[in-house]
Amino acid sequence: MEQSLIVRGAPQEYECRTGAWNDLEKHLQRRHINRVLVLHGKFSWEAAKPFFPELKDTYTCFMTYNGSCTDQEAATISTLVKNEKLTGIVAVGGGKIADLGKAIANRCELPILILPTLAATCAAYTPLSVIYNEDGSMDRYDVFPVSNALVLIEPEVLLHSPIDLMIAGIGDTLAKWYEADTMISQLEVHPIEIEVASFAARQCRDVLLRDSKQGLQAMEDAVINQAFLNVIETNILLGGMVGGFGDDYGRTAGAHSIHDALTILPDSHNQLHGNKVAYGVFVQLVIEEKWSEIEKLLPFYGSIGLPASLSEMELRLSDQEYQAVAERAAEPHETIHYMKEIITPDVVQDAMRALEVFMAEK
Repeated sequence: MEQSLIVRGAPQEYECRTGAWNDLEKHLQRRHINRVLVLHGKFSWEAAKPFFPELKDTYTCFMTYNGSCTDQEAATISTLVKNEKLTGIVAVGGGKIADLGKAIANRCELPILILPTLAATCAAYTPLSVIYNEDGSMDRYDVFPVSNALVLIEPEVLLHSPIDLMIAGIGDTLAKWYEADTMISQLEVHPIEIEVASFAARQCRDVLLRDSKQGLQAMEDAVINQAFLNVIETNILLGGMVGGFGDDYGRTAGAHSIHDALTILPDSHNQLHGNKVAYGVFVQLVIEEKWSEIEKLLPFYGSIGLPASLSEMELRLSDQEYQAVAERAAEPHETIHYMKEIITPDVVQDAMRALEVFMAEK
């Protein structure tokens, strides 16, 4: 597969501090945005609403999204945006809301401002959207030529977000190192962009292994500490930098292809994105025959509750399901083929089964 290397390094502006959301209207005014769509979720909005500022001088249209980022949803809301003659979009929520907001902004050629309520992905940072089919399966990634206009992080909102989503975010971000490394290690020459992506990916691993337990404890105690700030900015900023500077060399490889394949199983929809990616890291490591790395990671996975096997996700696959998942993971367009190993459905299925046996013996 041919890979591209275009730098999309960062949003136009980014800020993480207590009280950051209070300046939203000033940011809108600086951009001459006076008519906005505020796109938000249902439950996350209840948590975010006390922190969301009053927009006194801005025409505001609030909308609750339907729970998915699909072409149909993006088209429907884009029609509303155009009919209301809105001049900007503010997405308040998690990854799917950020992705939907970006997709709408791209369709309408408007700036997107993102106020994340979770640190479960780097979606707030990156100029791309994961598009899903109506049945909940993953369809594709759309990469946009315009950076997000602004990311405002209010740590107090994230502090009170669901801990299981933060854990999933840690799993998703930890994968940045393993997926980037399997690609970058194949290069004879490392351009500066790749060096930046590699540094950010390594930092994702090192910071999360060091600070995750203390950061999660901060959420338990409802008191911000430096470890918590490090974790949320690793999940959002550092995670976004890996793909932002590395492009195809810093986005996804084996772990995310396993995630994408699992989405064909209806029972997998009960599992968070980052949990499936964390499992996918282990499948990728089995394919690479890096059992020692799995041994090193297992205590960390266990300490914060990341799943290391299908059984830990309460997924028990039939022979037919194993085959279907393996075939989906090994489709020609999947990024698992960025690995140096030759990938076939049999290679994927053998790795998945070997991991189950290995974990059952632990």
